[in-house]
Amino acid sequence: MAEWWEKANPGGPMVGPPMCRPLYPPDAATRGKKPSVDGDDVIAIKRAVSRSGHWPWGTFDDSYSNNFSHGKSGNVRDNGLAGLQRQNGIDATGWMGEGTYNLIRSARIPNGLPHAGEPLLDQIAIDILEEYENKPPGLGGGGETVRLRALAYAQSYIGYKESPSGTNGNMFGSWYGMNYEPWCAMFCTYCFEHVSDGKSPAFVKGSRYAYCPYIVNDAKAGKYGLRVTKDPMPGDLVVYDWHFDGLADHVGIFESGNSSAWVAVEGNTSTSNNSNGGEVMRRNRSSGEAAVTFVMVSEP
Repeated sequence: MAEWWEKANPGGPMVGPPMCRPLYPPDAATRGKKPSVDGDDVIAIKRAVSRSGHWPWGTFDDSYSNNFSHGKSGNVRDNGLAGLQRQNGIDATGWMGEGTYNLIRSARIPNGLPHAGEPLLDQIAIDILEEYENKPPGLGGGGETVRLRALAYAQSYIGYKESPSGTNGNMFGSWYGMNYEPWCAMFCTYCFEHVSDGKSPAFVKGSRYAYCPYIVNDAKAGKYGLRVTKDPMPGDLVVYDWHFDGLADHVGIFESGNSSAWVAVEGNTSTSNNSNGGEVMRRNRSSGEAAVTFVMVSEP
């Protein structure tokens, strides 16, 4: 009977966020690649490779070293990312591109190892990767994400008002192709599409999104790079059901706070009309005001 390392890992649905960045060890410089700076995402990858049986379990640092990339010995439990690649029929360069990362997202721990059947990426690793997306360089993160750029872009429109007042006539609806309609969702779409050069997996000019219930439905189904989160971060979406009737009424972009009390930048709101107030505003919100769904938007 074949040993666990002599056949490819069992697979399953992908877990965790899309790849933050490719990873290259120091010796990749000899082949024209820029070695990766240290980052918390490396800790998550090391956890996954250790759970796969190809790296010793322990306290993981954030350095994408030659030893981890290529292995520090021929022993299967020391052969690092290259060993995992080799086991699964991927060119064993020790570099992490999208193919290797998606393997890590989908592979399960084989029989014969602790936690057999579980994903290589455990929840701790997933949390590390998600936090990494939102940290700036120098703090163990990958820099400004599309979500943070969309938030900054939304902030730049604070004070914008529809014209004429009360008509829903506005630049965001005009851009989307549905002017003179309620425009909170189109405002969010506009911000994400403009900062991602139209490459956001979630938003499409003219078709996704102008209607808040569709955002919630797709997030619950995990479609188009949307998913529900209980731990909102800056740049996530906040969708409000003011009437607690199961039908979402309004959406904004989460700026700061937590799931109990937060600040959001919202289009088509006002202090007298939460969902159709005609202005881009920064609003202070709390969980008791509405049935709230926080939605994370995947990076391109």
